[in-house]
Amino acid sequence: MAALVRQRPLEILVVIPTGLDPNLLLNEHQRDWVDRWIEVDRAGFSAANNLGMSLARGRYLATVNDDAVIEDGWLDALLGALANDSKVAAVQGLNLSLDGSAVDGCGIGWNAWWQAIQLGHGRKAGSFQPPTELFGVSATAAIYRRSALDAVTFEHGPFDETLFAYYEDVDLAARLRAAGWTARCVPDARARHAGSVSGRRLPYGGRQLIHGNRHLILARLLGRSFWRHWPRLALRDVLDLLRELSRGDISGALGITAAVGRALRHLPAYAHTGAASVELRPWVIDRPSLDPADRNTL
Repeated sequence: MAALVRQRPLEILVVIPTGLDPNLLLNEHQRDWVDRWIEVDRAGFSAANNLGMSLARGRYLATVNDDAVIEDGWLDALLGALANDSKVAAVQGLNLSLDGSAVDGCGIGWNAWWQAIQLGHGRKAGSFQPPTELFGVSATAAIYRRSALDAVTFEHGPFDETLFAYYEDVDLAARLRAAGWTARCVPDARARHAGSVSGRRLPYGGRQLIHGNRHLILARLLGRSFWRHWPRLALRDVLDLLRELSRGDISGALGITAAVGRALRHLPAYAHTGAASVELRPWVIDRPSLDPADRNTL
């Protein structure tokens, strides 16, 4: 919070679950920095961001997770990139681990199995060169152009609330790109991220959402060609399931299994739409597709 305050002028909105005491989140001095507290009774990351964005007043909208800490200069660097190119819908910086030794991610990419990943995840911070052009940004710590979001918004906002959490920023990135917008990484903008602190509190560590939502947004992306690719998509899930079992991670294995039911339950609303038709191949990373770092890391 202190890092955000040092980068004013900006409007700080904090979205919290209905009934949560703000005193549990921030001390008295920090609470004075918040322009508005917003209680949300619709569950999930997507719903919380949609509500906050609907009540914010700026031309640019930043999403900053509660487990992310931005560094000085983050805001100016990202706003500068947006001001320099009117076709850029969203920007993010280089997100590092909390100790700064490793890259957490610098944008959304795809592996050869069409799993969305955080580019650079796990690489050594000092030797990694982030790409400039991105498929899309991670909503962990990013800034979006409001006019771009308005062009692809749903009833409740730009994020698909059915997805709840995970792949919601991938879906938004695809819809923005399909509408002609681009996304960029600005390496001079730095943030530290604890990494899925909230996700670890979800059932199965979020695996049900990660693996299930992947099928939903690919159905939206690929339209009628989705079913032609589905056996290969499912094969990667089977390989991930076997890997979790071999490691003795029963929770992870159950999550991947539960993802099948989630995907089947919601697929009728996503399949055959082709609502965000985008070519994925240019955004697939050139790396062995079973590399431990090359997995669903959103």
